[in-house]
Amino acid sequence: MRRRTFFLSLSGLAGCTQNRAPRLNVYNWSDYIGTETLANFEKETGIRVHYGVFENNEEMLAKVFGGNSGWDIAFPSNYFIGPMRESRLLARIDRGQLKNLGNLDPMLAAPEWDPRLEHSVPYMWGATGIVFNKSAAGGLKSWADLWDEKHKGRMTMLDDPADAIGAALKKLGHSINSPDAAHLAAAQAELLRQKPLVRAYLNAEARNQLIAGDLQAAQLWGTTSQQAIDAAPHLGFAYPVEGYARYADNAVILRESRRLDLAHRFIDYLLRPDVAADIVKDSRTASANAAARALLPVQVRENPVLYPPPEVLMRAEWFAPLPPAAQRLRDRYWTEIKSA
Repeated sequence: MRRRTFFLSLSGLAGCTQNRAPRLNVYNWSDYIGTETLANFEKETGIRVHYGVFENNEEMLAKVFGGNSGWDIAFPSNYFIGPMRESRLLARIDRGQLKNLGNLDPMLAAPEWDPRLEHSVPYMWGATGIVFNKSAAGGLKSWADLWDEKHKGRMTMLDDPADAIGAALKKLGHSINSPDAAHLAAAQAELLRQKPLVRAYLNAEARNQLIAGDLQAAQLWGTTSQQAIDAAPHLGFAYPVEGYARYADNAVILRESRRLDLAHRFIDYLLRPDVAADIVKDSRTASANAAARALLPVQVRENPVLYPPPEVLMRAEWFAPLPPAAQRLRDRYWTEIKSA
């Protein structure tokens, strides 16, 4: 199943013309909200939420880049905050309207991509690793394991240039954020060599295939992997020994929004510990909210997939934006990989 955007039906649009309650348009990743989060917000505030989902950062950016998308709030990953700010897509955050901002985890209270939280508020964080069928694939520990012929046709890589090329870069001993043309060319060569083994480049869709036993292994985000593991205990997970990518998804208010007060109210609601904890319980994500983590059951807050221990987290590297020339080169290499 792809992360898909939900649009109001024609009948829903007709009904909206009669409903004068204020409406907020929220654009988020799939499987990234609690089952009752939106309904409870609407009940508490009287604000209607039109909620849509996207599958990757590129899809989100393509939708909002023109500045007339209709969305008020979006949730880009950390390495998209700088480029979106420079493109004047983001409104300034009014910290005075966010009374729950102090609940953030100290490691995300002044993040390198937005130290003063002027344009973004951390929502969830995570990292990319390998999920695998323990009985069919054994215990995978490194990116190099995904180049093993025994997984041919039963393995997927993420449909994401930063993640897929990042894995190849790490396999070669380089930074996931390397702008070096030679490093990027070598990573492309690695992925082209691997491609005959890859069943498909998939994101969240790999989860159901893993649960069904159709896949032996997949490069996948920790949060999506945990959702699969919850449904299929035969699955295991590893953060590769070579190192791996770490990301944070952030709530932003789009500059095009004319509902700034409503947007701040929704973000502050998400920062409430009880709300954030319920989202984690339902979606199996790693919250940026330290106060929420304290409310979670011990088996969740100490889950090593969602919250890697310090010695594992030391191997992680935050995604960062590339210089424009390197970004164009990586995008070109990714297009060539996909079309090869």
